[in-house]
Amino acid sequence: MTTSDSPVTEEELHAYVDGELPADRQEAVAAWLAAHPEHAALVAGWRAQADRIRARYGAVAGEPVPERLKLDRLLRQDRSSGRRWLGYAAAASVAAFLIGGGAGWAARGVTAAAPSNFDAITADALEAYKLYVVEVRHPVEVPGSERTHMTQWLSKRLDSELRIPDLQSIGLKLVGGRLLPGPTGAAAFYMYEGPSGERFTIYCAKAATPETALRFKEGQRFAAFYWVNDKVAYAVSGPADHDRLEQVAKTVYEQVDKSGARKS
Repeated sequence: MTTSDSPVTEEELHAYVDGELPADRQEAVAAWLAAHPEHAALVAGWRAQADRIRARYGAVAGEPVPERLKLDRLLRQDRSSGRRWLGYAAAASVAAFLIGGGAGWAARGVTAAAPSNFDAITADALEAYKLYVVEVRHPVEVPGSERTHMTQWLSKRLDSELRIPDLQSIGLKLVGGRLLPGPTGAAAFYMYEGPSGERFTIYCAKAATPETALRFKEGQRFAAFYWVNDKVAYAVSGPADHDRLEQVAKTVYEQVDKSGARKS
């Protein structure tokens, strides 16, 4: 039995914050926190952050899964096509979220024609944002503290030199990233978070065209700026605050631009 002097793992503390700790452990963890005020303060911070995330994005988690993305339908399609069902099951979580969009602005003088898969990439990026932005304990696969490893790993999987932008100058900290299935193969996904709990993501996938200008796609609550640079499509997604999202997208754009100066 754990006493107030027994060590408590970080995993247990996260479970305590999320209300997932078994009932027979809650009292012991509460007693341990009472005896360790520095950890109690940390837990209080996590709880406040979780409350902010739920308040901002909680309604998204309750939205129904679109009929065309339900697993049983994908499995039926999978059996008829002979493709691996695991790939479709994973893709179901990051499929099309928004259809259509608004006109955007160009950061360069010439805009190349959008590739046929560009809309699919952007839709996947928005759906991935919608899926993971509500996660408190597991929003990413690799934490931001492993930036070098994450860069090498995802660059190898996409077979392209990727850079993970530093957005601290605009108040965003790298939470981490993960590998996702995309319409053209592997896709890289990075998440950033601001002090008030606002979250933005960057989605990267191989594209058919070498370059496009920045474009804007807007929904009721979420939006994205997207473009192609050096045959890699980028989509920066976040709350539908055009000015803030534009600031984030421009900062990312400048750092991943492979035709000019790049920031590491």
